[in-house]
Amino acid sequence: MKIEKLLEIMARLRDPESGCPWDIEQSFETIAPYTIEEAYEVADAVARGDLSDLRDELGDLLLQVVFHARMAEEQSEFTFSDVVQSICEKMIRRHPHVFGDEQQRGDADLQLARWEDIKAAERATADKPQSALAGVANALPALQRAQKLGKRAARVGFDWPNIQGVLNKVTEELDELAAAQSDATRQEEFGDLLFSVAQAGRHLGIDAEEALRAANRKFMGRFEHMEQVHSDLNDLDLDALEAAWQAAKKVT
Repeated sequence: MKIEKLLEIMARLRDPESGCPWDIEQSFETIAPYTIEEAYEVADAVARGDLSDLRDELGDLLLQVVFHARMAEEQSEFTFSDVVQSICEKMIRRHPHVFGDEQQRGDADLQLARWEDIKAAERATADKPQSALAGVANALPALQRAQKLGKRAARVGFDWPNIQGVLNKVTEELDELAAAQSDATRQEEFGDLLFSVAQAGRHLGIDAEEALRAANRKFMGRFEHMEQVHSDLNDLDLDALEAAWQAAKKVT
């Protein structure tokens, strides 16, 4: 089945006379959270290695693209075809070693650096001067955005020379959090600590967002094991809870 069928379905859903009332009343702002959610569902299917689920989640994500494009077309801004053309042009432009005259292919790291250089050149052609941090989306998960901001800053030399410098900064921020006296200061210092931890992950080549997702999954597995072994965790005192947790760590 071709993409045209999905476009037709969306057009009918948005038809003011015969469409679905819920779909008709949606806007870019109301649909955006669903788009983010569907992207996370894709990532979750990948993390679980469930390719059948991945197929379905990719379809849900594609629907989000079609939904946004349909609303834009209704406002005479752009169409789904324009979206496709734009990304095709961008991919060709950003891969001169494949589609252009550039001969040096190199390895993946080299091409990632070239990709960033091309993106920077594109931003430089904008109507107004662009910060080195421009283009890092506000809607990204905070840890992921922190790492991207740090990576952008590092491209102009603003970075620690080695991992030890970052770890020292993490320790410094932890001390400042412990010394904070007010709720507002604690929140600020806690944010600084998280930002520094994200940069430590960047220096170690660790995706902070994925690392935290893995830690969440591990915590859930161990906690659920405790619940399976003990009928009611509320009946356990702190020492018993700690013993139950250590036992769960040995089997999960």
